[in-house]
Amino acid sequence: MAKMIFVNLPVSNLARSTAFYEAVGATRNPQFSDDTASCMVISDTIHVMLLTHDKFRQFTPKTISDAKTTSEVLICLSADGRDAVDDTVTRAKAAGGSADPSPKQDYGFMYGRSFEDPDGHIFEVMWMDVEAAMKAQSAAANA
Repeated sequence: MAKMIFVNLPVSNLARSTAFYEAVGATRNPQFSDDTASCMVISDTIHVMLLTHDKFRQFTPKTISDAKTTSEVLICLSADGRDAVDDTVTRAKAAGGSADPSPKQDYGFMYGRSFEDPDGHIFEVMWMDVEAAMKAQSAAANA
């Protein structure tokens, strides 16, 4: 069985956050969702658990940071191409997020942008031509 990742994020408004992630392309799994949590399926192996602050506090004794003013983690998702990167960021902005809180990255063989959800959590979306990246890396090593 492939390893799975469940990214747990505290959110201030569960309904708003659920709608945001659905607009970006995630699907809500009702089996693991209730009035305190939404399990948002990004892929077969990647899930984002949106948790109310009260629910999130059940898992940690630490203070919940304000993701709009501090950073604890950056999450990066792969995309199938440049257009998919742009499409994801466009959908995030249309759903109430912010586009490109970090500078765009364009190295020819790799292209990335980012978005911020309504609570301030930042996601990077990256596409990479692995073959071209390996050639560039090899050329740099041989220079």
